Parts: sequence; C-alpha cells; structure tokens
Amino acid sequence: MAGFTNRAKDLVDLQVVPYPAVTLFIDLGDGVLVDHASGPQQRRGLAVGLAPSGVRGRGRDIECLQVRLSPVVAPAVLGASSVLGGTVVALDDLWGRDAVRVQEQLRAARSWDDRFAIIEAALARRHQAGRAADPEVAFAWGQMIASRGRLRVERLAAEVGWSRKRLWSRFRSQIGLTPKRAAQLVRFDHAAHRLAAGHSAALVAAESGYTDQSHLHRDAKAFAGVTPTAVAAAPWLAVDDIAWAAPQHASRT
Repeated sequence: MAGFTNRAKDLVDLQVVPYPAVTLFIDLGDGVLVDHASGPQQRRGLAVGLAPSGVRGRGRDIECLQVRLSPVVAPAVLGASSVLGGTVVALDDLWGRDAVRVQEQLRAARSWDDRFAIIEAALARRHQAGRAADPEVAFAWGQMIASRGRLRVERLAAEVGWSRKRLWSRFRSQIGLTPKRAAQLVRFDHAAHRLAAGHSAALVAAESGYTDQSHLHRDAKAFAGVTPTAVAAAPWLAVDDIAWAAPQHASRT
C-alpha cells in the first residue's frame, strides 16, 4: 500500500497502465474523477481489475490511498471474482456499508501510519472471512510472477497435476484472466518498468522474452493502448520505484 498527496492546484491527468494486481483507490480528498471505457465515474473508493482498458485518473489537490492486491487473495478480500478482469467497480458495491465505515475512519486518521493500519486491519478481516484460491491456482500464479510470465501453460498444468483444460478453467474463474493472458500481463509489466527505467525497446524485447520489437509493440498497444515509447514516459510508472520500493512496504509520496 502507498499514500499519495499532491497539493498542486493544476489538474493531474494520469493514464492507468495495467499492473498484475487488483488495485484499490480510496480517495481521501475532494474526489478523483476516474474515466473508464464504460463511462466517467466519480467515486471515493474503487477497485480496478488486472487488465483495465482506457482507465484514467483526473483530479486536483489529490490525497488518496492505493493498495495492490494479489489476484490470489483479492476475491476473498473483495467478496467477488468478477472484478479481477478489466473492470472498475465501486468499493461501495463490493463492501456495502463496510466501505463507508472504513473510508470515514481513514479520513479521520491523523497520519499515514494510522491509515495504513486501518486499511490493513480491514483487508485482513475480510480476507479471513473470505474464500481462498485453490492451492494449485495460487502456485501457478506464483510461478508466473517468479518467471516474469515466461512459463508455458502446459508446464504449469503438469507441475500442479492438472490437465491443461482444468487449469485453464479454474485459473480463469479465480484469477479473472486465462493463464496465457495473465502470463502476458506479467511479462508486459516487467517490460514496462524496464522501458520506464530508460532501456531501449529492442533491449527490453530481447530480455523480456518477446520474439522481436514488433511483438513488444503489439503487447504495449494491447495492454496500455499506446506505443512502447509512450509507456516509457508514462507518469503512472514514474513513481513506482518510490512508492513501491520494496515488497509490503508502505510509503508516502
């Protein structure tokens, strides 16, 4: 989780680059307008799925809390697996009155540390009461992350002792994407951060498992709707190394 504050009065307009996690946005300020393919929404709490298309965040004088949830635990925490795909869902629709209570507590908190503690307790409480993903699905997802999306589905199925068809079905129902699409997203995320770090598209394509630079270009267009050059300059990625410097590290930017 990370806390973001921007007191500038100029309009902030950021395109959301897909990331291999379900992302929660909890607005603690005057409201952030989120544009999605289904139309503009202005919500105080949102859950954004794994591979959203055309999502942008706009606002002024921003203060918000962002949480990244592994798709292995997100269904239990959110109470639904339908949000794991490319959807944007209001937190109120997922948590009901509990979302209102948590957001009120967060706005009343005096520090970011207090806010982190509040949301962590809420997430843990809901996760404990929810249904965990199958161990085989969790293992497959972990292998995808460890390999940066460069594992074949047939190999994963063999490792968990399932048929390819069964892994495909259970993985999609619990993670929200097919195994192939999930692996592509993980690989793209690695490539996107390499691009943002200043590496050339040709080098990133070669090192990330793409057949060539055109293959990387197609994935960038498919996931982010822009070219690799535009991905490299995306403000959304520019703060990642600061806000998400280490696993399970809460920070403020």
